[in-house]
Amino acid sequence: MLMLIALAPALFWGATVIVTTKAGGKAIQGTLGMAYGSVLLGLGTLFFFVIPHAGLAYAFNPRIWLVGIFSGLFWAVGSVGQFESFKKIGVSIGNPISTAGQIITNALMAAIVLGEWTTLNMWTFGVISIAMVTVGAIFTAVTDKKDQSATKIPADKFRQGMYAIIISTVGFMFYFVFPNLLNKIGFISNAVHSTPNGSGLYYMTAIIAPQAVGQLIGALLIITFFVKEPNLIFDKYTWRNVVTGIVWAIGNIFMFIAAGNPHIGQAVATTLSQCGVIVGTFGGIFILSEKKTSRQMVYVTIGSILIVIGSILISNLSSLHW
Repeated sequence: MLMLIALAPALFWGATVIVTTKAGGKAIQGTLGMAYGSVLLGLGTLFFFVIPHAGLAYAFNPRIWLVGIFSGLFWAVGSVGQFESFKKIGVSIGNPISTAGQIITNALMAAIVLGEWTTLNMWTFGVISIAMVTVGAIFTAVTDKKDQSATKIPADKFRQGMYAIIISTVGFMFYFVFPNLLNKIGFISNAVHSTPNGSGLYYMTAIIAPQAVGQLIGALLIITFFVKEPNLIFDKYTWRNVVTGIVWAIGNIFMFIAAGNPHIGQAVATTLSQCGVIVGTFGGIFILSEKKTSRQMVYVTIGSILIVIGSILISNLSSLHW
């Protein structure tokens, strides 16, 4: 059951690519729509789960809200960095690099800073599993050299795109790890973090609403001052992408529940969540009718197998306490 919870984000986050493509509009409208949808689901989680189960005082704990808002702002930084990288080097190149960066930094941050990997065997097989998922993610986006439509990226644009990916990776890393990191350094007490019964369920669901507020603030700042198209805030395509946000936010809830549970942990949860690249890739091929050459399909198949094997391996690290 716990592994199903940890795998749920991959399904929902992989589906967001398909949903936002069907919804239409610009990339920033997808980001803002995601923030709107996150707020709706965040408030629903707050009023229909956290308050009834954990109480009003817990739901509006100022420290939880502060952590959540900053986590959401980090997500906005990650989004704008990713958005900028895609503009510079394209989605087909930028997305697998960004995915690989998130897998590596989030898993290692959890292993090193949060201390989730405690034995040599866990480190050995953990690194192997990260490498497999990373290579698999890159394989799913391999382009065909014979494709005449492919254009060479100028060196300066590629460099700018890589800088943007670094910023994006750092933003997404802190978005993922910040809630548990603040517990690690003592800002969030163990009593608050572990309820109920050591599962962390209340903390990780209580953080969703303030996190969504941070995401919305960040998205509005991005579209107003970075993209400089405030007219898109209430555009019809932005509203259509609210559905994208709800789908994404469901995956987000499962991700943080998994990350907060000591039987799963941050390293496993974040790595498994990136398996959404499989859903997104095959969804693009079979639902959105994206064309792939026979060479690309070979790489997609090999990449997907590597992701699955790596995911199975990392999901069983807890049994390697020797």
